[in-house]
Amino acid sequence: MAKLSSIEKNNRRARMSKQHAKKRAALKATIMNKDLPMEDRFAAQMKLSAMPRNGAKTRVRNRCELTGRPRGNYRKFKLCRIKLRELGSFGQIPGLIKSSW
Repeated sequence: MAKLSSIEKNNRRARMSKQHAKKRAALKATIMNKDLPMEDRFAAQMKLSAMPRNGAKTRVRNRCELTGRPRGNYRKFKLCRIKLRELGSFGQIPGLIKSSW
């Protein structure tokens, strides 16, 4: 089980990234637009850098929904490899069959 502070910090980052997504996308589009004058693009770059760093989508870490484990996660199930194997063995994940030969 991961520390609750780490899980909460990641949840806060996810909320912030969702909240700031539209504004960040608009500023990035302005920055990448080569038709605009350099001053406008630079001003947009300064606004983007002034925004909170935790508002970026890349700061969000994929974590297991049950344990909060940060590594070995399957995106499709939002579970770490350990819990996926446990739940799969008990047949609690629909469509997942543990192979045996």
